Amino acid sequence: MLAAKTLPLSSPVTKVSNFPDSSLIFPKSVPAIKAHRNVLSNPFHASCLKTSLESVIAPDIQSFPAATRVKILSEALPFIQKFRGKTIVVKYGGAAMKSEALQASVIADLVLLSCVGMRIVFVHGGGPEINQWLGKLGIKPNFLNGLRVTDASTMEIVSMVLVGKVNKHLVSLINKAGATAVGLSGIDGHLLTARPSPNSEQLGFVGDIASVDPSVLRPLIDNYHIPVIASVAADKRGQSYNINADTAAGELAAALGAEKLILLTDVAGILEDRNDPGSLVKQIDIKGVKKMTDDGKVAGGMIPKVNCCVRSLAQGVRTASIIDGRLEHSLLLEILTDEGAGTMITG
Repeated sequence: MLAAKTLPLSSPVTKVSNFPDSSLIFPKSVPAIKAHRNVLSNPFHASCLKTSLESVIAPDIQSFPAATRVKILSEALPFIQKFRGKTIVVKYGGAAMKSEALQASVIADLVLLSCVGMRIVFVHGGGPEINQWLGKLGIKPNFLNGLRVTDASTMEIVSMVLVGKVNKHLVSLINKAGATAVGLSGIDGHLLTARPSPNSEQLGFVGDIASVDPSVLRPLIDNYHIPVIASVAADKRGQSYNINADTAAGELAAALGAEKLILLTDVAGILEDRNDPGSLVKQIDIKGVKKMTDDGKVAGGMIPKVNCCVRSLAQGVRTASIIDGRLEHSLLLEILTDEGAGTMITG
């Protein structure tokens, strides 16, 4: 987002907002970076660009003047330079997971970002899908303070749905879009080691993260594959636990030394006034967000998301963003424009 403005450029960058309907045009125009020689020097980047272009570019984009498209591209360049080679951890859920159109948008964004040299790690939950399968089996979902009560039967369904169904579906979509995705859970390669939550008597097999070992991820992201990680982990005895996907993403971002953590949500971001959607806080530091929490401006389901971001920042992640997953191409808006798509929290 804003930090990319400090990069030296040979000429001023024109703001995307100067162009008609730029919120949609810009992300659909980014793939024109295909002319960059360093991108094409990697066979994977060259081969995936064509497929990602087909997924992202609007059919009528060619109707805009070439000069407009070039100006839009010039806006993207400093952001691509800033994030190229950096690790970005994205947590996927909410509306972007329920809507097929938004899901396609997220997948296209991931592939494009990978194609231009960013190291993407994709973490997901799957609450709605879990509820659907519990219903088919006659098991009523039960929640306590926003957390799923997970007995042995429910844990079995959680593992089957997240690891066996949702994860492989997302891997298939990413591969189809032109990148190379590898499906994992926290259990694989001791990636995430779980421990029972403090409220385990009430919540059952809902776990916290005791430790992270990202060794299995490094060769994947070094080769620009996209790890797709289901938020299920096991303790040292092999007992599986349901892990909050926000928490998993934050701890993975910290362990990987990620440049950026992004949480896709169903809200615009952090609001100065919870009843005013127009009061979005675009950027804030840890001190500021803690004050908003103390003042009651950050409340309800936003508190654990903010805490997750603050914890990851305290462990070395450069920035953490809570963005509106209801927006088409929200990932590109957040990473490749100075406007962003939600709230960015800095250390």
